[in-house]
Amino acid sequence: MVLTVFTWRYGGRRVFLCGSFNGWNERIQMIMVEGSATIFQRILDLPPGYYEYRYLVDDVWQVDEDQQCVRDGFGMINNMVFVEESQLLTLSLAASPIQQNQLGASSDGLLHTTVLQLPNNEMDVLRCHLSLHLSSSTAYDLMPDSGKVIALDVNVAVRQAFHLMYEEGIAVLPLWDEQNTKISGMLTASDFILMLLQLNSNRATLTDEEIEEHTISAWKDLKFQHHRELIGVSEPLYRRALIQAGPDESLKDVALRILQNEISAVPILSSTQDGSCPHLLFIACLSGILKHICRHFRRHLEFLPQLQQPVGNLPLGTWAREVGNITGRSLLTLRASDPLSSALNLLIQAHVSSVPIVDSDGILVDVYCKSDIASLAKSSVYAHIQLDQTIISQALEIVDVTSRNRCQTCTRFDSLYKVMELLSDPAMRRVIVIEAGSRRVEGIITLRDIFTYIFG
Repeated sequence: MVLTVFTWRYGGRRVFLCGSFNGWNERIQMIMVEGSATIFQRILDLPPGYYEYRYLVDDVWQVDEDQQCVRDGFGMINNMVFVEESQLLTLSLAASPIQQNQLGASSDGLLHTTVLQLPNNEMDVLRCHLSLHLSSSTAYDLMPDSGKVIALDVNVAVRQAFHLMYEEGIAVLPLWDEQNTKISGMLTASDFILMLLQLNSNRATLTDEEIEEHTISAWKDLKFQHHRELIGVSEPLYRRALIQAGPDESLKDVALRILQNEISAVPILSSTQDGSCPHLLFIACLSGILKHICRHFRRHLEFLPQLQQPVGNLPLGTWAREVGNITGRSLLTLRASDPLSSALNLLIQAHVSSVPIVDSDGILVDVYCKSDIASLAKSSVYAHIQLDQTIISQALEIVDVTSRNRCQTCTRFDSLYKVMELLSDPAMRRVIVIEAGSRRVEGIITLRDIFTYIFG
């Protein structure tokens, strides 16, 4: 027998489960998850096999469009689950979300869609397991037991924000708009890099006082105007709305939102019944989601041998040309003697979070990351540094010694699970792949690479 969790996450007053596992004869009442207003679950002890099922929500038969769907012999659409002896206990087989244009309503009001097939190879099975776990977990599961969440007023001086990020070791800060009483955006390391690049090009026209008193709000306005000029748009552009998530949303939805919007984190906001300002609960990032995955699968590795596959055999990451570039992306590196401006421009233009620093033989020396920019807040170095005249090795000397373990390495023969464990550390956003004997850089695997691979 295998414990299998069934989840309905779309609310209702009374939710029942009915399926082929009981001959469609019994309606099993589902229980609302504690702390949630919309999620119902029920755990059944089932023998291995294939089962179809539906949900009865407030006396209306429903299927979950985000779960695997099949059409039965009578043309009806049901959800389905394939229970295996080695199946982990929080899984109920799901597929990718069904696109709206794949659905059509029949005369009986049920949705009809094409039948989705079960995975045909082992790596698809792994993806399915990981995707299932994320679909059955919510942002609530990432909420820390204790801690503090810092939000900055948009009228705070950039200088103060810079110092705060350095002192607290924070890479992303939510921004509070007092006038509109809401979280209006996020301040990131990329913002500071863009500020420094602009400051470096306009230094002759800016006074020390203007540099010191420039507010976050003024910077965001300047950045928006610069973007308009860059793309040559004369008519008004609308600012992108804050990308956020709620505590009841699945971890799969949260991860996809981060990936699709090319951001590093999202604020988790809880809505209020009186319609007042949502409460900022915490910041969700990919490392926290990956840690949740690793904690769940750690004791079940024998059932998922795919996690023991060498990363060099998988289509993820960025690799040096001589190793074999199976992902089609070129590995970017810099020398310690290159100007800091080269590193900052590369981070922004290539949309990467870090770049390996190598010597003339390609041997790993260090890594320069976007988050390292905060170290320039030390003694207000950013206010007078000359980016073209400062080399990367000098910039790295300013980086806090306690953060030097950020440069984690592996070989291409290390397992996928080992790399996932390394990247589940909140301080890690990438693992440098090196040749074991020489430490020559062969590739780089990032958090984003792992999740892009998981979602296919």
